[in-house]
Amino acid sequence: MPDYLCPLCCSASIKDFARDTTRPYCQCVTCELVFVPAEFHLSSANEKAQYDLHCNIDEPGYRKFLRRVFDPLIERIDVNSNGLDFGCGPGPVLATMFREQGYSVSLYDQFYFSDDSVLEQQYDFVTATEVFEHLQAPQDVIQLLWSCLRKGGTLAVMTKLVRDQSSFSTWHYKTDPTHIIFFSVKTFEFLAAHLNAEVEFVGSDVILLRKIN
Repeated sequence: MPDYLCPLCCSASIKDFARDTTRPYCQCVTCELVFVPAEFHLSSANEKAQYDLHCNIDEPGYRKFLRRVFDPLIERIDVNSNGLDFGCGPGPVLATMFREQGYSVSLYDQFYFSDDSVLEQQYDFVTATEVFEHLQAPQDVIQLLWSCLRKGGTLAVMTKLVRDQSSFSTWHYKTDPTHIIFFSVKTFEFLAAHLNAEVEFVGSDVILLRKIN
């Protein structure tokens, strides 16, 4: 196997994890992130073309899906909180849901809302729904999002988690060519320790990281 560094923790302790007909998957021994080597990533143009096919329209089914992160987050933030919806896509439905409840929410998406000025501000909460699995440079992005949080703020992540090597081989989530990194409970626990954060797992795919200092 070629020499790779983990894109999250930069460890060189990497092992083969799985392989399918299109690409290999490696795992970091240190933080247990599973990742696709960079040479198998899509170009930016092809990546955006895939996102343009997504139909995240404001309809009841999609709102129900987003409530998995929306409901636990509003239980944990003040009514006057302001937030950032990072990776919101072309139809920022989650931000609309927060705004309907009186929250102020800024938008950022590298393809659809690429106003870098919103990344220079601080927020009480940051959401990243179905975003983390797409990150080519997760260490840089997570540090950026963490810097956008005020003390006591919450980074709310929605992403499906790796369970084990056996289930990964038939996991539909890895078949999306834009999904290039995959977190597990252990990975988020490692990340929380690195960030000195409190981590809470809600259901099967929502992770809340609270900035405690």
